[in-house]
Amino acid sequence: MVQTFSRRSGLYIIFFVSIFLLISILTAVQPAYRFSSDTLSNWTKEMDSAIFYHLITMENRAYKQSFPEGEAEIPQLSGVFLELTSNVKPTDPRSFFGNEIPGFSIFDNQLLMASENDFTHFPIESNPPLEEVLREREAVLTGEDEEETGDAEETEETESKQTTGDRDVVFIYNTHNRESFLPHLPDETDPNSAMHGEINITNVSDRLAEGLKRKGIGTQVDNTDFGELLNERGMGYHQSYEVSRDIVAEAVAGNQEIQYMFDLHRDALRRDKTTQTIEGEDYAKILFVIGTGHPDYERNLKVATELHGLMEEEYPGLSRGVFQKDGSSGNGVYNQDMAENALLIEFGGVDNTMDELYRSADALAEVFSDYYWDAEAVQSDE
Repeated sequence: MVQTFSRRSGLYIIFFVSIFLLISILTAVQPAYRFSSDTLSNWTKEMDSAIFYHLITMENRAYKQSFPEGEAEIPQLSGVFLELTSNVKPTDPRSFFGNEIPGFSIFDNQLLMASENDFTHFPIESNPPLEEVLREREAVLTGEDEEETGDAEETEETESKQTTGDRDVVFIYNTHNRESFLPHLPDETDPNSAMHGEINITNVSDRLAEGLKRKGIGTQVDNTDFGELLNERGMGYHQSYEVSRDIVAEAVAGNQEIQYMFDLHRDALRRDKTTQTIEGEDYAKILFVIGTGHPDYERNLKVATELHGLMEEEYPGLSRGVFQKDGSSGNGVYNQDMAENALLIEFGGVDNTMDELYRSADALAEVFSDYYWDAEAVQSDE
């Protein structure tokens, strides 16, 4: 018993001495060769939390009483070293397959907040060849869609006494501006080919901007055809964010009043996963996507989670939640490092109609305006 305790104590001493030596090396080397804090954070957050509990109890044994019954055993050091050196967890086979099988890691994304029926409905992003994106197709609007547009035009006057004046504080753009919807493409059935130069996600951006302006929130909408711009520059569709980044940089440089930035997209999921019926009317569901491939993503995450919560109160089930993506399954940044309060918002899917999308745009305008003016009121009181 004494030998076992001594051996284990010796191992712990060696372990901690090694850690201190490693820290000394990391802080002594030139900055160019140091590990980033983000790298170290990713290492530690993957470790079993019980390890940190046991470290605390070594300083104060009173904390041992707070351990749930049956969880007081010290984690095996061999397992700790394996996690640190290989990112493989002995108790989680996904950590092994995710590193060895190409594409497997995309199924390990994080849906941070979700509606009751949307825990597994992860977004699907189409990535067709650019020539397919630019191909001309017939597109139509139904009578209902035109009626919905007319209703918006009849209520153009500002509904809110509050106003940002001549300041455009919201910037809306569409990196995948040609993403369209199958109900409006009579000759198209392939979800990956639901693209059009005029009837597309930009119509939803215009509708959202109209709603925000009626609430007194100045909004700037970018109308760049990124598909054509990619073609002119000889780039592929997968490079869309490189092109839209230039437009975002111009917008930020040219308008210092921008406080919020929305990049609107259309999901490739089918209708049963992207439609919500509220009080007898169908809406296109909304998903907030946050890129974690930059160090300041938490400020965007805060806005997304608050908007999701407000939307759940006003329109239960309309928001699919807040989805977190890193560079392993997409761009991972989505230009969200260029300004505070930058969001990527998925509106509906390939099977939604414009009237459903317009209802959702109006709902988001209503929810966001409440959020915006409440935030302004708080700032003015400080």
